Amino acid sequence: MASSSTTSDDILTCARSLILAGGYKGFSYADIAKVVGIRNASIHHHFPSKAELVRTLVVRYRAEVEAGIADLERSVPDPADQLRAYVGHWDACIADASAPFCVCALLASEIPILPEEIASEVRAHFRALSAWLTSVLERGARQGALKLTGSAGAEAEALMALVHGAMLSARAYGDPGMFGVVTRPALERLMVQA
Repeated sequence: MASSSTTSDDILTCARSLILAGGYKGFSYADIAKVVGIRNASIHHHFPSKAELVRTLVVRYRAEVEAGIADLERSVPDPADQLRAYVGHWDACIADASAPFCVCALLASEIPILPEEIASEVRAHFRALSAWLTSVLERGARQGALKLTGSAGAEAEALMALVHGAMLSARAYGDPGMFGVVTRPALERLMVQA
């Protein structure tokens, strides 16, 4: 792990990788201890329970996503380009394996077994992402850059599900290019051709 990071950061980074590889039940503190090079007791010092560790990870993940969206809003003013950048971000992350899956999407598939404090954070991520996508779609439709076949909220939910489903397809086929195969036509349908 990087020497400039703290032990708790190293633990969270490792937990994130392990969750992406095997889900909530797919790792233990012993797995983290082995990778980080610390004892289980040290992990318990930082995160008394696995639920607290994963809740903290999701809270941090949500903050990263919110910061990314804020940066996107500042640097890319056009709603159509914002959608392209959002999907393009995931396309690049899947292609280079730096973030092959959305942590919250993966955890959402496990909500029936998650402690409520984690499930509520995962749901909050989905609500925030849906709200942002809805606002982008509404602005794009008002400006004549995007065409919607339903309400902006329904279109946002469909796009969010499509992006997460495309991640799943890329993983299932072992082919990062599958993400674009699934998402490109959906983006093209939303764009108003000049």
